[in-house]
Amino acid sequence: MDETLGAQRRSRIVGGLLLAVAIALWFGTLDYRHLIHPDEGRYAEIAREMLASGDWVTPRLNGILYFEKPALQYWMTALSFAALGLNEFAARLWPAVTGALAVLGAWWVVRRAVNAQAALYAACVLGSSVWWIANGHFVNLDMGLSAFLALALVAFWFAQRDDASERETRLGMLATWAAMALAVLSKGLIGIVLPGAALVLYSFAARDFAVWRRMHWGKGLATFFAIAAPWFVLVSMRNPEFAKFFFIHEHFARFLTTGHRRTGSWHYFVGILLAGILPWTTLLPGALVDGWRREPGRFQPGRLLVVWAGFVFVFFSLSSSKLPSYILPMFPALALLVAQRIHTLPARRLAAHATAILLLSVAVAIIVAFAPQYLGRASSAPMDADLRYGEWIVVGVGIIGIGAALAFRIARIRGKTGAVVALALASLVGTQVILLGHQNYAGLKSARTLVEAIDGQVAANAPFYSVETYDQTLPFYLRRTVTLVAWVDEFATGIGIEPQRQIPTLEGFEQRWFAEPGAAALMRIERFQAYEQQGLPMWVIYRDDSRVVVLRP
Repeated sequence: MDETLGAQRRSRIVGGLLLAVAIALWFGTLDYRHLIHPDEGRYAEIAREMLASGDWVTPRLNGILYFEKPALQYWMTALSFAALGLNEFAARLWPAVTGALAVLGAWWVVRRAVNAQAALYAACVLGSSVWWIANGHFVNLDMGLSAFLALALVAFWFAQRDDASERETRLGMLATWAAMALAVLSKGLIGIVLPGAALVLYSFAARDFAVWRRMHWGKGLATFFAIAAPWFVLVSMRNPEFAKFFFIHEHFARFLTTGHRRTGSWHYFVGILLAGILPWTTLLPGALVDGWRREPGRFQPGRLLVVWAGFVFVFFSLSSSKLPSYILPMFPALALLVAQRIHTLPARRLAAHATAILLLSVAVAIIVAFAPQYLGRASSAPMDADLRYGEWIVVGVGIIGIGAALAFRIARIRGKTGAVVALALASLVGTQVILLGHQNYAGLKSARTLVEAIDGQVAANAPFYSVETYDQTLPFYLRRTVTLVAWVDEFATGIGIEPQRQIPTLEGFEQRWFAEPGAAALMRIERFQAYEQQGLPMWVIYRDDSRVVVLRP
């Protein structure tokens, strides 16, 4: 008896230490990399302006009305800035927190619905999947959306499982409705479209229509609208142009047209899926087969997870607007399926999986080491940046390979649990190393170095122009907005409402420039050279391979 209690105590201590390590790894690197253009700069700057202006209803980007997305992440990031200061850690904190909450939610529900071991597998798989880690450490809106959709999914599973009490069903469904509302506040109608469509498809695929009778429609809809509706009402009252732009342009037009220039082939997301679910990719086919098995007469979470993941993949593959992070909402469902697969696999099969990951790691490391020019970076990046980043990738992939080798050894000797933990921690460390290495491109993709170089040379109240270009990170690091010159892009709606917030032509800028000694301007090399030839009075205070900052003498 004493030996059993001692073993349980040791297990809890080891588990606590591993959890502390995982938390430190997850949150410990948020401030290492500079914010990069465009997404990180854009969403950090909107939050900074919200905090600075005190207007928590109407989002503005670079001082211009910006209606593309809802306000939840802006609010939370602004609160992070208020508490922690204007820095990269605070800017990335909300994606990191929501990503971790989804992992915690998956662990808790699987622990209640299955058992503690399966719950550990679920947390390990989701928390170590490459694409989940990457998006949890990058400022965009897809992690918040995906995390709340994941919480809605697991809460629905908790509520609808066959052994749920009436109270658990009610609380689980209210949590589902609340999570969907937060998903809508994170990125719009997709927060209700994805779970709604998945539920309809599941009902037909599993021939399970009983779930519709346990939705708690009255209290659920009241909860949903109480959370989601107030901001939409307020922003529409203050900005009559909001509703048409947000609901028509940002939802239907984005899905149906190529106007956002984010097109891709039908197989656009295949590679992202296969690489993003690493280091568990080889388990995915079997996990999908297992999940699809029908169990008539009962709630079928496996089939729900397959339908959910499949619908997300097909929906965004059919969309005319594609970005790599769009399929992130399918990863929690896939992680739960893979965790269930691991739970039923014999240890020797997990060892074979670890061997495959080890071989893949070796192959990737060799390819990157000998072909750094194929890293997929911006074409204007210097080769030395590619070489340096390639070294980080090789180290990161090598760490994952070492973890796979260790997992193989543990699976053969001690069983599955230690092997899963070893591979998960190796993936978390290795992926973080690869992310940290991207700092080699900071000079190309971030304005922080530029702003540090001109610090003290531009008066705080001097006009600052951005001529025929716009770096999304510039206002954040300047801690002020800039005046756009001959640049519209995503600002078209805001400029149409408030045209005085920009200078539409170069001629207008040139007239201002002559009249404003001490003004500063950012421009591309080509524009600077043209102005040099024209004899425009300029004093260069910063220059790199692609851009110049000048002062009006």
